[in-house]
Amino acid sequence: MPTNVGRRLDRLAAVRRVTRGIDRRTVVRTGIVAAVAYAAWLAIGAFGRPYNFFDMKIYHGAVVWWASGHELYEFVAPDTTLGFTYPPFAGLAMLPMAHLPVTMAGLVNALMSIAALAVVLAALLRPIVDRMGWPLWYTVAIATPLATAIEPVRETLGYGQVNLLLFALIMADMVALRWRSRRGTHQADTDGPLLRFIYSGAWAGVGIGLATAVKLTPALFIFYLIITRQWRVAWTAIGTTVGVTIGSFGIVGAESRAYFGSVLWQTERVGAADMTPNQSLAGLLARLYDSIETPGLLWLAFAVLVLTLGLSRAANAHSDGDELTAFTLVGLTANVISPISWTHHLVWVIPAIIVLADAAIRRRDASRGLVARATAGPYGGPPAVAALRPPIWYPTLTGIRHGIAAVGLYLLFLISPIWPYEHQLPEVSHYADGLFGAVMENSLILALIVLVAALPWRPGAEPAFLTDRMARNAILYGRR
Repeated sequence: MPTNVGRRLDRLAAVRRVTRGIDRRTVVRTGIVAAVAYAAWLAIGAFGRPYNFFDMKIYHGAVVWWASGHELYEFVAPDTTLGFTYPPFAGLAMLPMAHLPVTMAGLVNALMSIAALAVVLAALLRPIVDRMGWPLWYTVAIATPLATAIEPVRETLGYGQVNLLLFALIMADMVALRWRSRRGTHQADTDGPLLRFIYSGAWAGVGIGLATAVKLTPALFIFYLIITRQWRVAWTAIGTTVGVTIGSFGIVGAESRAYFGSVLWQTERVGAADMTPNQSLAGLLARLYDSIETPGLLWLAFAVLVLTLGLSRAANAHSDGDELTAFTLVGLTANVISPISWTHHLVWVIPAIIVLADAAIRRRDASRGLVARATAGPYGGPPAVAALRPPIWYPTLTGIRHGIAAVGLYLLFLISPIWPYEHQLPEVSHYADGLFGAVMENSLILALIVLVAALPWRPGAEPAFLTDRMARNAILYGRR
């Protein structure tokens, strides 16, 4: 008996030696990440659709066709009327996948897209986790599967689309603007010229330029940069787009002439406006009118209104030092006013959710700080704001509307209630399920319009040039 007990104690001692260097919190966090990833996988199976790299098959077939000596824009996918719709530069970027099987090309694109999403989330969440004291790896490891489960991301991955890669290019410019506003804070004496150039943010605009050369809708970011007088970044983006496009003319002149001469204007190549997955203003109006085509003048009037609203609010967010919200508003506005915005295009809801969640945290923390510093006000608040009603001082309630909005927005795009009410003219009217069905079929675009009109910005949260502007104003006032 004593011998058996001794052996068991020896075994336990060996286990303790192996586990001694393992942090229990890390083990628990790893288990939570695994549980979240599994829940995201189940959610994709429950709310997603059957995916088979449908769009990737078109892109892959087009570049294989092109590599075989045929004209790129003459390709038509088997059993469809669909062909390659991107500019020639996109075709050149996709040409290497002609050497891969289509399934492998789809998997490579999915892995690259998930990696790009994780990097973007790390960049967007870094200021928040630093402020809150959370581990960055843990926060990103949870956020990535949560983001992967929602409609735009799962559709992008399942169809083999490039939206997350373009999203990453644009957000790289926002990070560059962040670094540029904090000149020198990321540089060390041991950094080489390349690292110094990267951390300087001097390359800001290249990402938007490349994204515009691949897909035209990111050009709205260039207009935003002009409106906010970020001239250097705007000219960098314009120069990148023009340079890449001219280079494409020099390499594949026939395809470039075909695209800009005819293919660009063939809107019927991408599908009918009233199709349910087209969650744009044009799709909304077509479905409300129960028509295959969008009422042109009405769409133009509302598109100008949304464009003006979105860009003006983005400019205000920029001037108040919240570049992330400004970029998000521009992206959401582009989704709304574009004639075709499939559900996999709507990736800008990801930073919108982050902005709403951070706004809720900031307001609650601010309320706690005010309570902690409360002195002589009749309602328990500071004297300067003592006239406010008591509920403003309840930390549990302050910011709750932003928190509810963040959770509600996430659940809306997780569940994506448009699909049970999908209809296609002329077979079935978009009002076949009544008013409720019509609202559900248009729920995502309605949410986008509300975000363009009401997404809050956080003063000083993500300044691009706010510190420089404040310094110039201080000098100016000092002279007075």
